[in-house]
Amino acid sequence: MVDGQPITARDIETRTKFIILSTHQTPTRQEVIDGLIDEMLEIREAKRYTIDPSESDVNDSFNNVASNMNIDPARLTQMLVNGGASAATLKQKLRAQMVWASLVRGRYRASLEVADSDVEAQMHLHDSGDASASNQVGYEYILRPVLLVVPRGSPDAAFEARKKEAEALRARFTECNSGIAFARALREVAVRDAISKSSTDFSDVLRKILDDTELGHLTPPEQTGEGIQMFAVCSKRETKSDSPGMQKARNQLFEQKFGAKAKRYLADLRRQAMIEYKQQPADATASASATGKPPARR
Repeated sequence: MVDGQPITARDIETRTKFIILSTHQTPTRQEVIDGLIDEMLEIREAKRYTIDPSESDVNDSFNNVASNMNIDPARLTQMLVNGGASAATLKQKLRAQMVWASLVRGRYRASLEVADSDVEAQMHLHDSGDASASNQVGYEYILRPVLLVVPRGSPDAAFEARKKEAEALRARFTECNSGIAFARALREVAVRDAISKSSTDFSDVLRKILDDTELGHLTPPEQTGEGIQMFAVCSKRETKSDSPGMQKARNQLFEQKFGAKAKRYLADLRRQAMIEYKQQPADATASASATGKPPARR
């Protein structure tokens, strides 16, 4: 019981099966109970600050998990059921992750900020043997998406034909102003508004593509659900203060700060809560027998 709200044997059983299914490791009963208690406290505390995602938000997060596994939500649900868990088990965990991250970031925003001086110190600490890491630069890009539209449901041949047209356009595209005007005059070609992106926004693969694309030229064509897309690289400005290496170091420092704040916050919530065991967990009893001390009250 957590302030009168129950965690049932069924909750413990399904969460145990979920952990085994997702990590291929068997947790102790107490580890499962502690995880469920933490989630209950996190969700309840977030509601105090009106952080309460809708069912639609949680379902979207569930669908994203399925998408990352290259399966559909129905298949993910079936996999969970087959493993002795349920979709509700995963959705509860996702809800807790969503609200807790939002709550900690919101309450401790100022203290979670990472100074550039700390980032530079972190980079020198970990990359002392690699001078190139400290001198690594990033870029700020102005890109113009260029889409050769292919109607949905079109056969593969239609995409291949448009890809050839894209390559022909790419060969003639050598400068943004004239190239965009030329592209707009072509059949079923959409040139979208300029977007500003940092090299830290891209994966290593995409950064390599942009690095290999000359200023004023188009990136190689890529097939999307809408057709064949390329990006015109209209501006590329070097910036050492926002390099991929610095972003990685910044993220590491942020995660350290976030983890410490979240841990202390949750410990405070546990101290304030009335956590009561109706049936003493076997793990705690066994531990008490081994040490000769009674189980700690929670």
